[in-house]
Amino acid sequence: MTKAQAWMTVRAAAVAVIAFALFWFIGFLFSMTYPFIIASLLVWMLMPLIKGFRYTLKLPNGIAVFLAILIGIGTLGGVITGLVFLIIYAVDWFSDQLPMWFESASRNIQQFFNETIFPFWENVTIVMASLNPDQRGLIQEGVAQLGSTLGSVVGQFGDSLTQVAAAVPTFLVAFFFVLLGVYFIGKDWRNMGSAIRDSIPPGVLKKMLAFGRTFRYRVFGFMRAQLILMAMVSFIVFIGLSILRIENAATFAIIVGVAEILPYLGSGTILIPWFIYQFISGELTLGIGLAVLYAVTVIARQSLEPKVLSTSMNLHPLGVIISMFAGLQLFGFVGLFVGPFLLVVIVILNDIGVGEDIKSFIRYGFKP
Repeated sequence: MTKAQAWMTVRAAAVAVIAFALFWFIGFLFSMTYPFIIASLLVWMLMPLIKGFRYTLKLPNGIAVFLAILIGIGTLGGVITGLVFLIIYAVDWFSDQLPMWFESASRNIQQFFNETIFPFWENVTIVMASLNPDQRGLIQEGVAQLGSTLGSVVGQFGDSLTQVAAAVPTFLVAFFFVLLGVYFIGKDWRNMGSAIRDSIPPGVLKKMLAFGRTFRYRVFGFMRAQLILMAMVSFIVFIGLSILRIENAATFAIIVGVAEILPYLGSGTILIPWFIYQFISGELTLGIGLAVLYAVTVIARQSLEPKVLSTSMNLHPLGVIISMFAGLQLFGFVGLFVGPFLLVVIVILNDIGVGEDIKSFIRYGFKP
């Protein structure tokens, strides 16, 4: 190994250590101050509206920030209220239909057990009787292990619900601090921004401003693209349900479109149980129709999603899936969103030249 290669190795190790330490520090800092970090991001997103109130309507800074907060909260509250009413309407409709569904399902399930499961179980009993004790013990052990695993999964799900319920008071307190942070940070945004800009070297400041512009462009582009995908799925589902002559097709289409926000399954969280139930109930035509409709929505989304990700976020779908899985392993359910977010940050840093700067430092050290 030459002296130059040794120094490259040392610089590469230093970059890895600094990156790990920085990642740990940012995680620790976020855990301590996350309401105010979230408030800063919200102010950053609301800043065009605040500037509009301040310069167009000539409002004082404090009033402009307060009005922006009210509009932001009102918009979010309106969306949530609309979704709640939509869910209430759907639940009310389901509550009217459930007794009939349960009666039909129980009748078909009983018939299925009498005609399929019980004869199959009798055959299994005959086969088990012909096995030697070691083979029977192995099968019984596998069944017991499967039952234990299912019980563990159900227990973990119950624990998760308990943790979510316990976290509600903490969330409300954090939300209160976020509101306070949005107001005071928005009110002093210019002064805080000037102080930060004066304390940062020009080269680093240039990269930070480029990162902020790119991040805002891609995040809003991604949000716009997601709304387009949700609208597309809702339209396809509405057409499909109308062809199948389902009552309240528009309401179900909106619910399925909103479900596209969920990772992995998306619209499948609604359509998959629906067509499975129809198969169990003996409504084969409707079940096949819903299954075909789900397949069409998946094909349409998979056809458009790569283009959306490539144009709005410059991300490969495989990279997004890997980041979601890694985030799930590291941070739990929240990691499904944290993982892609960190991937976006890394891609943006590479696009604005930070990756090339790191490569140059590793190869040649500090430039004179």
